[in-house]
Order: sequence, then C-alpha cells, then structure tokens
Amino acid sequence: MPWYDVIWNYEPGGNVEHVAEHGLTPEEVEAVICSPLEKKISRSSGRPVATGYTPDGRLILVVYEEFDEITIYPVTAFEVEG
Repeated sequence: MPWYDVIWNYEPGGNVEHVAEHGLTPEEVEAVICSPLEKKISRSSGRPVATGYTPDGRLILVVYEEFDEITIYPVTAFEVEG
C-alpha cells in the first residue's frame, strides 16, 4: 500500500466539509486513495480519480489533485451508484 501526504482543509468550504456533504469522512477517502481498485483521469475535469471501497464496503470515487509523487489534495469524493 503506497503512502501519501493527504492535505485536508478543515476551514468552512474546504474539502473536509465537501466530502462530508457526500456522507464521507477523510478516513474513508484516504482508504480509497491508498488502496484503489482503479486509478484513471476524469474525462470531465482532467484530474486524477481513484475508485475503491471504504472500510464499510461502499464503492466511492475520489477526485484529487497531485502536487508531487506523495502529496495529494482530495477535491471531492462521492458514492458510486450502481
């Protein structure tokens, strides 16, 4: 499992608040970033995305920005309907 420095913004309007609006926690998002089923590039935003399962078994998609090989800023994350 790779190691990443994940940047979380706890200010109002930050990424912590944004993923919480989708019913997710930073810990769940980090679980998918570190152990994705699939990584690819979003067709709509051009940003990297990771898809995987949260510890409680929900399939989510995480859109993020990569600043370097280990530094990641999650932009948004949401449960994949299926």
